[in-house]
Amino acid sequence: MQQMADYRRDATAGGTWFFTVNLADRRSSRLVADIERLRAAFRHVCRIHPFAIDAIVVLPEHPHAIWSLPPGDADFALRWRLIKSHFSRSQAPTERRSASREAKHERGIWQRRYWEHRIRDERDLTTHVDYIHINPLKHGLVERVRDWPWSSFHRYVRAGMLSIDWGDAPGAEVSDTLFGERR
Repeated sequence: MQQMADYRRDATAGGTWFFTVNLADRRSSRLVADIERLRAAFRHVCRIHPFAIDAIVVLPEHPHAIWSLPPGDADFALRWRLIKSHFSRSQAPTERRSASREAKHERGIWQRRYWEHRIRDERDLTTHVDYIHINPLKHGLVERVRDWPWSSFHRYVRAGMLSIDWGDAPGAEVSDTLFGERR
């Protein structure tokens, strides 16, 4: 019998983290089609288990986010589980579920695992924030970063941290190799 991989998560309390969380159906547009319910799930979890969203983009089938957790707290897994659960309960049960998911009483909306990376320094943070903001352009969803409505890019522009035309220049794309994402 093949043994399951032993996934170890960094448990740095009060850390800042980059995440990619995917829907099971990578062709879905469920997240942007029901953005208000996704926002409600984030607000609900943030009220009971506070965290700061430093940057975020919601694409049709996956969000990328950077969170900072409170001092003494490293439980981002609980927060993602609750967000996914809250959002899933708000959805009509139309997705196909595997026998494994049915046996565990799980919905089939989200992939079980997700990508996380602890932000190590300011350069790492800047690189990941840029990646988040350029992502809709990278995926061909818009011609300019500013045209994607579900992004913290707009908050960064309002705060004077980025210009409205950031990312418009040819060659502005960030390398995929830094983030383990496939096109």
